[in-house]
Amino acid sequence: MAIGARDKIDRELVRKYAKLKMDNPETTKLVDSQKMLSAMNDYAAMQRSMMDMNSKLKDICSNVTSKSAVYLRLTFNPPRPRKQ
Repeated sequence: MAIGARDKIDRELVRKYAKLKMDNPETTKLVDSQKMLSAMNDYAAMQRSMMDMNSKLKDICSNVTSKSAVYLRLTFNPPRPRKQ
């Protein structure tokens, strides 16, 4: 998951909403902060686990690919001199 705007539209949206401030105390009563932090922690742990599994999968795939490769022995025979 990337952080930051990727293109011009995203940059403009970030610039627009960065200036907006919300001072609405009623919204803090709607969501329990501990539950929100717990949910964010769970999401981060899941993301970290997915990255670890993706890394392990890439390692396994590269190992399988390298072990299944067949290398042929090539010999170099220099050209023989022509008989005149």
